[in-house]
Amino acid sequence: MIDNQDHFEILRKINRKPEATQRELANELGFSLGKLNYCLKELQKKGLIKIQNFKKNPNKLNYLYVITPKGISEKTKLTINFMKRKMVEYDELKKEIEDQAK
Repeated sequence: MIDNQDHFEILRKINRKPEATQRELANELGFSLGKLNYCLKELQKKGLIKIQNFKKNPNKLNYLYVITPKGISEKTKLTINFMKRKMVEYDELKKEIEDQAK
C-alpha cells in the first residue's frame, strides 16, 4: 500500500512535470525505481493518474503521466492534510520555544 506522504509527493511531482521519466521522478523523490513503478501502478489502479505513451515519439519508452479529476481531488485532500499537520507542528514548536524562553 502506498504511504499517503509518498502518494502526495508523487502527485505533486507529476503535476509539475508530467513528462518526467520514471528515473527522474525516482531520483527527485529519493525512491528506488522499483518503488516508484509500484506506486505509479497503484495510483493508476485507483484512477488517480493515467499513463500514456508520447504520441509521435519513436521511442515508446517515454510516457506522460496525467492526473485525473479524481487524482486532482485526492491531491487537494492530501495537500490540506499536509498543511494541517505542518500547522500543528509549527504551533508545537512555537510553544516549545516560548516555554524554553521563560
